[in-house]
Amino acid sequence: MGGMTGLHVVRFLHLVAAATWLGGLFTLAALVVALRKAGAHRGLLQAAARMFGKLSWSAMGVAVVTGVLQVMWMNLPWSYGRLHVKIAVVALAVVIAAVHQFTATRTGPAVRGVIQLLIMLVSLGIFAAAVAL
Repeated sequence: MGGMTGLHVVRFLHLVAAATWLGGLFTLAALVVALRKAGAHRGLLQAAARMFGKLSWSAMGVAVVTGVLQVMWMNLPWSYGRLHVKIAVVALAVVIAAVHQFTATRTGPAVRGVIQLLIMLVSLGIFAAAVAL
């Protein structure tokens, strides 16, 4: 078995970034529920969300860049239909997450929870689209 090639490194980084994004969504969801039940004040919840935001946006950026690099490296045609599905679902997740981030301070917990669930479901859709490639 040979050593890791550049493509292997890019693919590894892509998978770590994607796992960080999606795993972080589930971890934050569980953490927020536990903190609320423990009586945590809003400032603590906001601090956790801000830190997660920094990490998750960084992970999403790495996933997008490494995803583009993989397509270029493998000479996968941009016209490949399944790739369009994955790109569309990624774009949808980014838009929903951005809207959530900019509106979270003005919405109630129930609305934030529904939007977070939607982000998680769309992110699972990204993984499903990736498996289908």
